[in-house]
Amino acid sequence: MTAVSPSERPIRRWVLDVVAVGLLLLVALIGFWSTFAGPVFLISVVGGLLLGIAIALVCAWLRWGILITAGLTIAAYFVFGGALALPYTTIAGVVPTLDTLRGLALGAVTSWKQLLTTVAPVSVQDGHLLVTFLISLVASVTAASLALRLQRAVWALIPIVGALVLVIALGVPQPAFPIVQGLVLAAVTVIWLSLRAWWAPQRNAVDVSEADPSRARHMRTRRLIGGVAIIAIAAGAGVGLSAATAPAQPRHVFRDAIIPPFDIRDYASPLQSFRKNVRDDKTNTLFTVEGLPKGARVRIGAMDEWDGMVYNVTDGGPGSSSAFTPLRSDMAPEAEGVPTTLRFTIEDYAGVWVPGVPTLDEITYTGSRGEQLRRSTYVNNTTDTTVATAALEKGDTYTVEAIVPVAPSDAQLKDAEFANVKPHTATYAPEDLANIAAEVVTDAETPIEQVRALEAHFSKDGFFSHGLEGEVLSRAGHTAERISTLLGGDQMVGDDEQYAVVMALAAGEVGIPARVVMGYYPDEKDAGGAFEATGDDVHAWVEVPFEGIGWVAFDPTPPEDQVPKNQNTKPRVDPKPQVLQPPPPPQEPVDLPPTVPDDREPQDDSPNILGIIGMILAIAGISLGTLLLLLSPFIVIGVWKAAKRRSRRNAATPSDRISGGWDELTDRAIDHGARLTPGATRGEEASMVASAVAVPAATALADRADSQVFGPGEPTAEDVEAFWREVDDAVGGMRSSAGFWTRVRARLSIRSLSGGSRLTARLQEVRAAAAARVRREPGNIDSKSTKPESETR
Repeated sequence: MTAVSPSERPIRRWVLDVVAVGLLLLVALIGFWSTFAGPVFLISVVGGLLLGIAIALVCAWLRWGILITAGLTIAAYFVFGGALALPYTTIAGVVPTLDTLRGLALGAVTSWKQLLTTVAPVSVQDGHLLVTFLISLVASVTAASLALRLQRAVWALIPIVGALVLVIALGVPQPAFPIVQGLVLAAVTVIWLSLRAWWAPQRNAVDVSEADPSRARHMRTRRLIGGVAIIAIAAGAGVGLSAATAPAQPRHVFRDAIIPPFDIRDYASPLQSFRKNVRDDKTNTLFTVEGLPKGARVRIGAMDEWDGMVYNVTDGGPGSSSAFTPLRSDMAPEAEGVPTTLRFTIEDYAGVWVPGVPTLDEITYTGSRGEQLRRSTYVNNTTDTTVATAALEKGDTYTVEAIVPVAPSDAQLKDAEFANVKPHTATYAPEDLANIAAEVVTDAETPIEQVRALEAHFSKDGFFSHGLEGEVLSRAGHTAERISTLLGGDQMVGDDEQYAVVMALAAGEVGIPARVVMGYYPDEKDAGGAFEATGDDVHAWVEVPFEGIGWVAFDPTPPEDQVPKNQNTKPRVDPKPQVLQPPPPPQEPVDLPPTVPDDREPQDDSPNILGIIGMILAIAGISLGTLLLLLSPFIVIGVWKAAKRRSRRNAATPSDRISGGWDELTDRAIDHGARLTPGATRGEEASMVASAVAVPAATALADRADSQVFGPGEPTAEDVEAFWREVDDAVGGMRSSAGFWTRVRARLSIRSLSGGSRLTARLQEVRAAAAARVRREPGNIDSKSTKPESETR
């Protein structure tokens, strides 16, 4: 590992090293794109790269050691880390504060765990930029220092590959630009190392450029063409490797082993606890909210799928009601409505569902559990639902910045069509529900009239009862059996839970998209000031989306004073009028899903050992594939040389094998820096080889090769084996006398592969050998006395 002083390094080599290191690291670190869901992390990456390269340049130029380099790196981290990684803790985004320095000191250790234990996409406000800044700063200082200080730049690839492995391990299952990254990394690496080898001084070489400038230009052109060919092969290998190793499923990363992906369906639907809220917390203050606008509602959760037992969220992909993302700031940049700041204080309320309002823009937790709650909060902006897996407790406080939409009037909705949202069609809907819904909306001409007709049907024809002590019997729940009982009784009796569900189901039967929302809101007479939510304020309603307006709330529940006329809520037994209808098609019996319990058993938190081992093996495979991709040009060179040696060793005639042995020796000498004059005889080549590299036996081997190729008889198999053994010994001595990096460079050199003039010399030698064999044929009077006129090759 030879260090080079600044005076020995041309400026163009410095520029090449700096540009190559910066580009390779930038391409490797751009893999964080999926983790941050965009380019917001690039300012920390680019800043870290510029700082690291600048430190490496200064220290290499002034020849400062590792201690000063490390000290400058730490100083740059604390001076510039605030502006690049923690700008929200600085003054004017630049000047670091005590909070900035504290965050930088702790973040150097804790930011890695925080990034791994946060579900992507991660937020910049959570300090995750510290990871990208640290990787780019340290990797650029290390890689640039190795490239600028050492004769062999291949050592600089180690921190670059290390940065790439960290990006993969700390990233997400879906890579950002895998094929582009592989191609660019391979191409830049090959070009960089090729140019450095081309520009490297050849101290031990025989320079023929002055004797024949045109031949020197020709040789440079061949090198350039050979380099382009190697790059093309590397690019093809990169595309092939990317195609062959492209996983059919998302890759496994550390994040999945440390914290499983969040699944909202692991938690019971809030609508299941509706009647418990009413019964147990009727007069208890659950939470207090200050700043709630008049007419606004506090929502707990929105559900849009019914399985015959529970109304829950859809088990869908991005944009569905089950697609929750980690809490972040500026979640509603384009929302329209009244900007509102709400302050929540939790009292007797407990659970994972966080009370909020539409449309959430930012949530700030305060109190002793603020950080724990923030890190465990997930938001669905489609349904304006928030969940904190740490669960809210008494004493928790938080502030909500929201954009509360203004409720549209029916006049504004007169010409509005339903939004392009797929309506939910229930598999286990009561048989009469479709007929009831169709009959109710028969006379409605516009979408808003259809929804108002359904709302009025249930709110005016139904009766209200929670089924508590002193009230008419009204069972809790919203299963298929409970909804059938509601529709089939002499009187419809229920509360918000049943009426919201039955209206949403009826809307789906006639093609109207709808969802059920549970939340709290005060009576109109109590609106204003701080709202103290109790169990008596819990409600459920229906929301329907209109094109260009959004989701609009509807209340199908009858007024609380609209109570049944008597206690008879049993199903009607009066026969219905008989209507002649075609026989229904035969149907298989429907198996209803099992009852979902309210209290779920704790899950097994034991670590998935096989999953962790598989993840580690997957990352190791990806890393190995990346290394193979980067090393593919050098592998091609080694295979090419091995193929040439094999073809020479197994040539058709013994004399050709002898010639091949000498060619193998001269090729290895060329790779070690020797320059041979095209068309020279073996004796002349032996002199050039001996003057350039340590091969004392070169002259003897040249003479022996000439005597056996042009001699009176054909060489025997033993002669060929002995000659090749001496060639191998000479090559071994050549390698043992050279330094380690000289041997590595010789193995990776393509000079011996790009020699075109040697082909002409070899063709001349073949013709001369053929002529000599003809003269040795029986009947030729000169077969024993004639010698070749010359010993040219």
